[in-house]
Amino acid sequence: MPTKPSIARENANTVAEKAHMKQRSKRDLRTHLIDARSALPAAERSLHDAAIGAAVLRWLARHPVDSVGVYWPIRGEPDLRILYAHLAESGVQLALPLVIGADTPLAFAAWTPGDAVTLNRWGIGTPDVVVPVSPQVLLIPCVGYDAAGHRLGYGAGYYDRTLAEGAPPQAIGIAYTLSLAEFAVEAHDRPMDIVLTEATPVMPGAGDGHHDGARRG
Repeated sequence: MPTKPSIARENANTVAEKAHMKQRSKRDLRTHLIDARSALPAAERSLHDAAIGAAVLRWLARHPVDSVGVYWPIRGEPDLRILYAHLAESGVQLALPLVIGADTPLAFAAWTPGDAVTLNRWGIGTPDVVVPVSPQVLLIPCVGYDAAGHRLGYGAGYYDRTLAEGAPPQAIGIAYTLSLAEFAVEAHDRPMDIVLTEATPVMPGAGDGHHDGARRG
């Protein structure tokens, strides 16, 4: 009597162990990348931040918008607050992200450099007066990024949920080149539209003849 073909299946323990190892690998990579960028000498960091700010300005000159979601730098992230002041002076409405709930997308509140902010438990500045804004573009800090423009964040998924909404804003990843890495990409991970670093080359791109950085894959 012929036997029915069988499908090889991993048992639940093996699947759980692989999932655990994947998450542990990402945790280890995050620690390594955060330590590496935090160790940058102050003078080198300042030059890198200025170069990234210039790259953002070049991109915005070709893709002008009225509002930009920015971030408050923590844990060695590129500090673009000089850029923020320049954008505000040129009439661009800036907005800082707000965490509304553990499993919800980010909200954004209008902010101008010099406005009063309160530092939350992570050291992130949030405006004291909340005026909701829907930015057209987000500057998103990356713990790591890959060659296809996928972002490695801190693991809480706030930006993933924000970019999964109906008509998400354009996503510009911000990172140092030392944060380029390989890591497992999950089904919910949306690549950045572009990743800008201190050494971003000008590359051919659709629509305007040039495109900076790691293009969306």
